[in-house]
Amino acid sequence: MNFKDVRISTKLISAFALILAVFTLSAVMVFFSLNTIDKAAEQNSTSNLNIQDVTAVLAYSVEQQNGARGFAATQNDDFLKGYAGDAEAADKRLESFTARTSRPEQRERAARLKTALIEWRGKNDQIIALARDPATLEQARAMIDDVRLTDVRGVQGEILTAQTALVTERFEAQQKAISQAQLVLIVGSLIAVAAAAVMAWILSRAIAAPVGAMSRVMGRLASGDNTVDVPAIGRKDEIGQMAQAVLAFKDAAIEKLRLEAESAEHRAAVEAERQLREEEKARDAEQDAIAIGSLAEGLGRLAHGDLTFRISATFAPKAEQLKTDFNAAVETLQSTMSVITGNTTNMRSGAGEISQAADDLSRRTEQQAASLEETAAALDQITATVRKTAEGANHARTVVETARSDAEQSAVIVSRATAAMGEIEGSSKQIGQIIGVIDEIAFQTNLLALNAGVEAARAGEAGRGFAVVASEVRALAQRSAEAAKEIKSLITASSAQVGQGVDLVAQTGKALQRIATQVAEINGAVSEIAASAQEQAVGLHQVNTAVNQMDQVTQQNAAMVEESTAASHALASEATELARLMGQFMIGQDNDRPVARKTAAPRASRPLPARGYSSGAATAARYEPVGEADTWEEF
Repeated sequence: MNFKDVRISTKLISAFALILAVFTLSAVMVFFSLNTIDKAAEQNSTSNLNIQDVTAVLAYSVEQQNGARGFAATQNDDFLKGYAGDAEAADKRLESFTARTSRPEQRERAARLKTALIEWRGKNDQIIALARDPATLEQARAMIDDVRLTDVRGVQGEILTAQTALVTERFEAQQKAISQAQLVLIVGSLIAVAAAAVMAWILSRAIAAPVGAMSRVMGRLASGDNTVDVPAIGRKDEIGQMAQAVLAFKDAAIEKLRLEAESAEHRAAVEAERQLREEEKARDAEQDAIAIGSLAEGLGRLAHGDLTFRISATFAPKAEQLKTDFNAAVETLQSTMSVITGNTTNMRSGAGEISQAADDLSRRTEQQAASLEETAAALDQITATVRKTAEGANHARTVVETARSDAEQSAVIVSRATAAMGEIEGSSKQIGQIIGVIDEIAFQTNLLALNAGVEAARAGEAGRGFAVVASEVRALAQRSAEAAKEIKSLITASSAQVGQGVDLVAQTGKALQRIATQVAEINGAVSEIAASAQEQAVGLHQVNTAVNQMDQVTQQNAAMVEESTAASHALASEATELARLMGQFMIGQDNDRPVARKTAAPRASRPLPARGYSSGAATAARYEPVGEADTWEEF
């Protein structure tokens, strides 16, 4: 297949597909390189964490060793404060390393490190236990040089050496992947640029040049040059289709010139035929003017209410039926308006009587509604007063009940206070007895001190110190006896006062019992008053409800009467207006035409006393009825 016959979209897709394939291949290779770099970085991060964990295990073990040696040297417990915590932290870091590593040899080394730590900690614990006993302290100090971290350091060094080798290996793989990615990017970019340049040159030769030539041809064709040759005829791509379209435009332009010549000849023939038709239209227009003028005169007389006019001019045969129909319609309208005029007079008279009766009924209904509303308002006030009285009685009953309960509780409290003061009086007597015993003890102590002083005086210089002690003991006994006498006098006075308090409390209890009895009687009376007031409030509420219902019904009736009154006045007004409008027509019966009676001036509707039952129709304008007044006054 020739490349020129390939469609433009296929050419563009092929070019972009080639460039995209180069970039895709480069991106895939870079992706694999980056994935290798990412895995190596992630594994190195894990190895660094493993190195940190193993290093931390040795660091915590060294801290434990320092603590044990410091305690063995000084017997100071401060060295052992972090001993157990360091052991736990070292075990956690070793467990973290074991869980993180995936290599069997590293797991085996971690197990050996755990065993070495256990053995070393057992020896360290033995040193600490021996150092706590002074008898074995020297033995503990002698063991310090023998207990070392040699095995632990050896296994820890093997683990660090293996982890460092893994980090170095992964770093080299990472650098290799980076170099490969850079090379792929450079080579892929150069290939993509070269492919883009080649495809741009091919596309410009296959698409841009033919399109430019086609644009120049279309410009000449648009300027009116129909002799131009269309290039690219016979191609199978979009440019070939465009050439076919331009060729079609060229043929269409040539065909257009031919059609314009034929159209000029046709317009000349049409112009001659149009002149003949205009002459016929002029004759028809003259006949139509006569018919339209006569109809306009008839409609004008009809618009001014003259139903006696008839068309007598001669119409063209095609409009003769219009003249006949107009005269028949005016004749029918004249007879109909005569009947409507008579009926309007009768309707206006009846509407006036209905309006007068509705006014009387509305006035009496409004008066009745106003009286019933005042009654309902009075009952509302009485009901509210009785309800408030019942609420006051209930509140008083509640207060009295509370007072009675408080009085009963006070009586119980007073009885308890009387018993407590009796117990206080008994305790005072017991305290007096104890003070008597203390007084006797002080008296005996005084005698013994006196005898000791006498014996010390007999002893001479050897008993002088004992004499001083005896004199001090005697003075102390005398002060104790005096204090006991003062306490005894105070206890006696307080016993008398407690007795008086017991009598007063007993009298208070009796008074409270009497008050509680009287409050109970008051509570019964107030309860009866509250019950009566409640019954009255219920009865008045029922009466008030019934009156309110009557008030609502009356208000609704008043609203309906207002609506009826407004409707009757509106009917009377409409009848008067209809009579006035009928008077504008001339029906040939001027002697028998009734004269419209004047209506009274409108009066405003009386406001309804209702509280929410007024109708919108009741606000309409109201008029006095036509005819004799007070016809329905006795209704």
